[in-house]
Amino acid sequence: MVPTRLWLLAAAAIFASSAAAVSASETPGLCWTGTWASSQQVPEEHNALGRESLDDATLRQIVRTTIGGDRIRLRLSNLFGTEPLRLRSVRVAASADPGSPRIVDGSDRTVTFGGSDSVLIPAGAEALSDPVDLTVAPMSHLAISFHLPDPPERQTSHPGSRATSYFVAGDRSAAVDLPGAGTVTHWYQLGGVDVATACGAVAAIVTLGDSITDGFGVAPDSDTRWPDFLARRLRADPRTGHLAVLNHGIGGNRLLRDGLGPNTLARFDRDVLLQPGARFLILLVGVNDLGVFAHEGPATPEAHRALVANMIGAYRQMVARARERRIMAIGATLPPIGGSDYLRADPAIEADRQTLNAWIRTPGHFDAVIDFDAALRDPADPTRMRADVNSGDGLHPSIAGYEAMARAVDLGLFVGE
Repeated sequence: MVPTRLWLLAAAAIFASSAAAVSASETPGLCWTGTWASSQQVPEEHNALGRESLDDATLRQIVRTTIGGDRIRLRLSNLFGTEPLRLRSVRVAASADPGSPRIVDGSDRTVTFGGSDSVLIPAGAEALSDPVDLTVAPMSHLAISFHLPDPPERQTSHPGSRATSYFVAGDRSAAVDLPGAGTVTHWYQLGGVDVATACGAVAAIVTLGDSITDGFGVAPDSDTRWPDFLARRLRADPRTGHLAVLNHGIGGNRLLRDGLGPNTLARFDRDVLLQPGARFLILLVGVNDLGVFAHEGPATPEAHRALVANMIGAYRQMVARARERRIMAIGATLPPIGGSDYLRADPAIEADRQTLNAWIRTPGHFDAVIDFDAALRDPADPTRMRADVNSGDGLHPSIAGYEAMARAVDLGLFVGE
């Protein structure tokens, strides 16, 4: 295992050398770091909004910061669109209540793009806003609003928002409240929020994974995913209060094949390497590769060995890419999956999980390890989660389980020696 201090020193060097590329509106000594982000995908039909809901409509979406600052910028996305997307009257404000569309009166700011309050985003692209002077506190909620004169030809979304978004006819972006607005628990056309701080003063941890990281089972607007609990722990510790957490989980995501969202390796550069201020990666993904393989029916020992080898190959690729950018690559073991109807974890699949976890734990493969398997497994039957941390489906932790996962993270991983 590489000593944490060496990674921190190397990361600081690369961070400083790239300051010009991430400078906050060319202000000397200020750099951008992500405070909130989400992974993008094409929403399944049942998670997409009808065209009529986005035709001459306002969307207001609520996100939670993890670190604060006095200047922010937004990242709007047409990543999976098939035609250019026009957004108008883009605005940001402090949310008065994450469970409602109401904003704090007087906090509303116009968001511009090259000085204009509208932006045309080409198909497959994202757009960074101009800097916005707005003081945001750590662990606070922002309301991001924009008007769509025409609906996207294909939506770019994060279905697993676990947060309520609001839509209403017409341009109501500047309204303090949106009475009668429709609601949906997904995010659309929204990629990230960054804050400007002194260069090197803050950094971001990217949590990359599937539905366990995305927070399956979490009630809307409750912020109780395991990365949310981790953000609270980091904030409460004076050694780590400068660290943001960027949740890049996608429900159903796989290492090797597309499914619900692009495969993890395909989205790695965008969701990890290009995240402003990213210095640490926590990688927890692989159970869906095992689960889909199990659904395909009995397989030969050779097929099981090939699956494991290919998954390890994907892990190696991501670790190598992270190290090239001086991002500390932290591997997380795959939690127990016994008893899950979805995964149908037979003995051969369980043996594959154990092989993968043994590889993850082996010093040198990752720069550090978080043992979620040990944190969640039942001592009486290590193939299953303990009852007190099991949501009931044998696959996803309960809210208590997500909290246990956050407690299993050694905060010393992020502290220089």
